[in-house]
Amino acid sequence: MKEETTGNTAMSVTQASGRKHHITIVSETFPPEINGVANTLRHLCLGLMQRGHKVTVIRPRQRHESKGRFEGAGECLFSDEQVVTGLPLPGYSDLRFGMTRPGFLASLWKLQCPDAVYVATQGPLGVAAVAAARRAGIPVSSGFHTNFHAYSRYYGAGFLEKLLCSYGRWFHNRTAITLVPTRKIAQTTHDMGIHPTSVWSRGVDCTRFSPHKRDAALRQQWGLQANDRAVLYVGRLAAEKNLQMAVSCFERIRGLHPCAKFILVGDGPMRKRLAERHPDYVFAGTRRGEDLARHYASGDIFLFPSKTDTFGNVVTEAMASGLAVVAFDDAAASEHIRHEDNGMKAQLSNDEGFVDHALRLADQPTLMNRIRAQARLDALDLNWAAQVEQFEHLILNQPLRNSYHALHKQGISLL
Repeated sequence: MKEETTGNTAMSVTQASGRKHHITIVSETFPPEINGVANTLRHLCLGLMQRGHKVTVIRPRQRHESKGRFEGAGECLFSDEQVVTGLPLPGYSDLRFGMTRPGFLASLWKLQCPDAVYVATQGPLGVAAVAAARRAGIPVSSGFHTNFHAYSRYYGAGFLEKLLCSYGRWFHNRTAITLVPTRKIAQTTHDMGIHPTSVWSRGVDCTRFSPHKRDAALRQQWGLQANDRAVLYVGRLAAEKNLQMAVSCFERIRGLHPCAKFILVGDGPMRKRLAERHPDYVFAGTRRGEDLARHYASGDIFLFPSKTDTFGNVVTEAMASGLAVVAFDDAAASEHIRHEDNGMKAQLSNDEGFVDHALRLADQPTLMNRIRAQARLDALDLNWAAQVEQFEHLILNQPLRNSYHALHKQGISLL
């Protein structure tokens, strides 16, 4: 149960003067790692820094890194960072989870007390951060970035789903508010018993991701002629992404269009097995920056078969790149795709509908090109600046939990 706000400490952080604020972001994953959470945090931190805030990042140590506090802004993403112990995540050796004591974080925050703490992940580091913030009376918010409870069914551990739901409910209900990326996820978290929540969506960089970056030489490298179909997937090559659905869909497309190519951009535990079974597929591996944008823009049809993503930044990146997206009516597609107008979407239970939509696009170039043009136009309205401003408003207007934080801000020490 959430604590009640007491006495005169029930004030909004932004009721103070119009000064800039100190915001701490806690996450088990952060750039240069490549995943949806890290991508979102990159844009968020960059936007907060551009708005003049001090941003501290607390994250696990990656391999070949040292622990400790470091000044300076990597890619202008933060003012300073605190790197804590990091251990490999089972099944995802390239991902880490963080380990530290709440008391250590509380001692840091007594020296430099942030105005707000945002916890992006639910791992041990997130648990420690929430406990420390509550102890210090610092407003703490959380993000529902990942459907971990839904992942269990893809790894033969569906019996853990209820337990993981209970854990998520306990974790998020210890924070002042949980930010969710879509209205459908807001309903999901409501059904889980998580409250209160607020929708905080995502933007897309339409300067980086653009149809103008289409590369004829790259398409030739893939083995395509001018009118051949490049079917694209971008993301982790992992079971929870429902990749077998994408494979089945592409094979149906290739049955009618033998010259089509399936391009998979990304890496993950399924890559080796997929490459062995489908040596004719193009495995482009991990791509970044302009190279990633070039790969997007050189495709035609984009498959997003996931049923577990809370948002799926790749959907809006594909739209910005001028691709015809096929997705299920969930996550980003539920918010931003209008069926047969700027993309194609099927009901979550309708796998055959997903395939049929992709086949229509492959068979009807006029429909495909119209959808691609409209997708780009709609993506231009999805800017990160508005999302960063909304985030700032949401986390800085949470009530103070006890008198320690209020007294600290007045320069009164309790040490």
